[in-house]
Amino acid sequence: MMAAESDGGLVAPRYPRYSLRDGVWVVVALLVFFSDGASDLWLAVDYLQQHRFSCFWPTVLLVLLPSLLTQSLSFSWVVTDRSPSPPGGNRVCCRLCAWILQGSVHLLQLGQVWRYLRALYLGLQSRWQSEQQSRHFYWRMMFESADISMLRLLETFLKSAPQLVLQLCIMVQQGHVEPLQGLSASASLLSLAWMIASYQKVLRDSRDDKMPMSYKGAVVQILWHLFTIAARALAFSLFASEFHLYFGIFIVTHWCLMTFWIIQGETDFCMSRWEEIIYNMVLGIIYIFCWFNVREGRTRCRMTSYYIIVLTENVVLTVLWYYNRNNSPLGDFYALLIVCSVFCSFALGVFFMLLYYSLLHPNGPMFGPSSSSCVFTEGPEAPQAPLSEATESLPRTLPRTTEHERDMAPGDRDSCGPVFQVRSSIPQTPVTRLPRAQGPVIRIDLPRKKYPAWDAHFIDRRLRKTILALEYTSPATPRVQYRSLGTSQELTEYETTV
Repeated sequence: MMAAESDGGLVAPRYPRYSLRDGVWVVVALLVFFSDGASDLWLAVDYLQQHRFSCFWPTVLLVLLPSLLTQSLSFSWVVTDRSPSPPGGNRVCCRLCAWILQGSVHLLQLGQVWRYLRALYLGLQSRWQSEQQSRHFYWRMMFESADISMLRLLETFLKSAPQLVLQLCIMVQQGHVEPLQGLSASASLLSLAWMIASYQKVLRDSRDDKMPMSYKGAVVQILWHLFTIAARALAFSLFASEFHLYFGIFIVTHWCLMTFWIIQGETDFCMSRWEEIIYNMVLGIIYIFCWFNVREGRTRCRMTSYYIIVLTENVVLTVLWYYNRNNSPLGDFYALLIVCSVFCSFALGVFFMLLYYSLLHPNGPMFGPSSSSCVFTEGPEAPQAPLSEATESLPRTLPRTTEHERDMAPGDRDSCGPVFQVRSSIPQTPVTRLPRAQGPVIRIDLPRKKYPAWDAHFIDRRLRKTILALEYTSPATPRVQYRSLGTSQELTEYETTV
């Protein structure tokens, strides 16, 4: 997996300074996690005290089963990340204590809390330590943040999403809202919207070839998903309160269609085909409730098609409930108010979506005269770094290629599919290439995974160990180099595979 440096595209690590806002974001995410779980358990205890067992058991099961699944997955990652224990009595004793602590934390269903606190600690250490130690702590913080995002995304759509629909359905059937029910539903809704925005932010922050998402953009994304998911969940609960069997048929049909649509899009997340299909099936659950970008390229047509389908389904489900609410305790005025709430919430969500893409998208405005162009012109505020610094800080653009590689690249470089750059600051005379700083290079015999999937070194935990070991022992920053599909010369330089 290790090889000498070559002229292929190198990915040098980027180490932006860990700010206090990053720490506050983690603390608020931890509070959202606690509020979601605590409100659901509090509501389940209240159901038990009122002897409402038909409400108690679904509420408890929707808390415990997804939590057990995510805690098991989290602990399996801990086992994979642990390196073999070196000889020595004291080290073996310390390692045993660490295993006991990790096992106890995950048995108490606090594995994600531990990861949040660890990410906060690593981020603060990267801010306070020396330059070499700071880079090492920053790598570990990014890996931990990636794990938290994937775990929480899985848990929220297996727990919070069905819990939200369940509690809304109970409220509609009983004709009023109890305080604990409203608290639980609000916490579940906030957790869903928060995790989608947080996932996208961490994903962009981890990619060197993508502009990071600002906190203003993340907040607007939260509002976008909060209102669209609220409208979706309310339409589901209204229809389910009257048509129990047909609601199950509708959910299964929608999930199958969305999963097939995702599979047809040929996502690139996992290493094997069957793992990719399972991953797409999980994404199909997310698509029941909201839009989630899973493919590189222009998303305008796909997103528009999705929201047209969702709006049509919401209208049909809500209208069917309104004209068939024979046993509903709600009066005509309140029923009409709920119907208006569905459409107003969806309209607000679409408004915040347009606001995000118009003003706050990391790549700039998406809706404008230049948004349909295949050419991305670099702004004046992004000066081009000298070549000698390219190995020390991550570029904000795609990995640079030489003029010869651009001429020899076949296929899609000549078409208008991928985005390419036009830089007006390129000098007319050739620039002498400065010598690169020597350091370890991790070369991967795989093409780089495209956004919005994680890079291979975020998914493959063996690569994590290699990166962290080199980062800790080498005075120079290790660089990651993926196989280039554009040059045939690069294909022959790899001797081993991951």
